[in-house]
Amino acid sequence: MFVEQIINALQIGSTYAIIAIAFTLLIGVLNLLNFAVGEIFMLGSFFALTFLFIGLPFWVAFILAIVLSGLVSLVVYYFSFDLLKGAPELIPLVSTLGFSILLQNAAGLIWGAERQAFPESISSSIVYFGPIGISPAQIAIFAVGILLMISLDQFIQKTRIGRGMRAVAENPRTANILGINSRWVIITTFFASGVLAGASGILFSISYFIVEPLIGFHAGIKAIAAMIVGGLGNVRGAIAGGFFIGFIEIMSMHFIGSEFRDIIVYALIFAALIVLPQGLMGVVKQEKGRI
Repeated sequence: MFVEQIINALQIGSTYAIIAIAFTLLIGVLNLLNFAVGEIFMLGSFFALTFLFIGLPFWVAFILAIVLSGLVSLVVYYFSFDLLKGAPELIPLVSTLGFSILLQNAAGLIWGAERQAFPESISSSIVYFGPIGISPAQIAIFAVGILLMISLDQFIQKTRIGRGMRAVAENPRTANILGINSRWVIITTFFASGVLAGASGILFSISYFIVEPLIGFHAGIKAIAAMIVGGLGNVRGAIAGGFFIGFIEIMSMHFIGSEFRDIIVYALIFAALIVLPQGLMGVVKQEKGRI
């Protein structure tokens, strides 16, 4: 049924939206793209898989995995940004690309390069509400995704650190004059980005029951596309872009076929950007650091 496809689109769209936010936070605060976010997405799945394998309850495994993902993001920050402070902007960008390849190959060596089955952590048995079928896993994935998005939005808008993030995004020098520790804000932003990427990877693996070293690459490309469609540096735009891509992906699979999924998704992204080059919630001349 069409309604069930809408539910599927909301489910996968929420995972794309979360990883798109992970990219957007760093674009907003640093005006730099961190290519390693996709691989942190992948590591989140592998971390959770490992914790589940040793017998930990799912929610314990989930929390530990996203915290580890945040710590990996801090490692990327230290080597790709902190140590390269003052270098031309292209250097940290290339460094994160190198980290992306490093993490991908490290995952292949540790867990193996082959696709692995992710255990059914939440029941996927279909429950029918009249003619509409939905699983507890779909409800949980969407609910966790929405909770993460709302929590982050409120954190940015209403907490002291969130206000610091917005201040650093607008003008780091002025933020320092006002007494805001920009380095601490950047560290917090990197950690939050890693947590979100790891959580998104786990939700993705729950959706498709798979995990492999390459899932981060494909998800990362779609997340960057979602971020661009939504409007660079805009968290709410990243959310809209993630759901937009999820909707297009599921509908193209349903009506045309999975082999044409990516072709249709990226073609429609190009078409959307021709109509709205600033993105769904961006501005024509994008200001640095709109989060």
